[in-house]
Amino acid sequence: MGSAVPKQFLMLHGKPVLYYTIKTFLEAYEDLELVLVLPEDYTDLGREIIDAYFDYTRIQITSGGETRFHSVQNGLRLVHGEVIIFVHDAVRCLVTTDLIHRCCDHASQMGSAVPVVVAKDSVRLLNEELNDNEVIDRNKVVLVQTPQTFHSRILLPAFEIDFKERFTDEATVVEAYGLKISLLEGEENNIKITRPVDLLIAEKLLENLTPSTSPAEL
Repeated sequence: MGSAVPKQFLMLHGKPVLYYTIKTFLEAYEDLELVLVLPEDYTDLGREIIDAYFDYTRIQITSGGETRFHSVQNGLRLVHGEVIIFVHDAVRCLVTTDLIHRCCDHASQMGSAVPVVVAKDSVRLLNEELNDNEVIDRNKVVLVQTPQTFHSRILLPAFEIDFKERFTDEATVVEAYGLKISLLEGEENNIKITRPVDLLIAEKLLENLTPSTSPAEL
């Protein structure tokens, strides 16, 4: 992104990206509690955002770790009891309450719910050892989103296993724990802001959303 601050603190329509993500989750369920995992140097900035737009009744803050695995692990230490757990990228600020509800319902039945969208581009698999590549049927390829959602009976013990480099998300951790992952349809607009153009896209999408589907009030 080329920014001096993490992407979740960049401004989008006059508010931090993180604002939209927090607001949508708090609106999804009245009894939902949120654990905000932030880089250690930015926890104070996170508190400033909460002070400006929210309150601490349903929000806790903790510091992240060396990798996504360790950051999620730190957040899970604040989770107690048998609950449904959403793990969401803060920079997927266009997530809707509908997707959150569907993930919760799916995970309640199946134990896990990982939203995905089908690949639209042609896909090829690289083989660096042979300096070769081959085409893959894109109908068999899906792109993974968040919130990756699990029953606490699954996710909490899964994150007690030792870290491996292949752990790129919660689904890979749960699979390494020995359980299958259940997928459900994600949302095309649930984009992850990683490049400057993504901010521009998010701005336009927010402008075009109706109040009933908006992830947060502008």
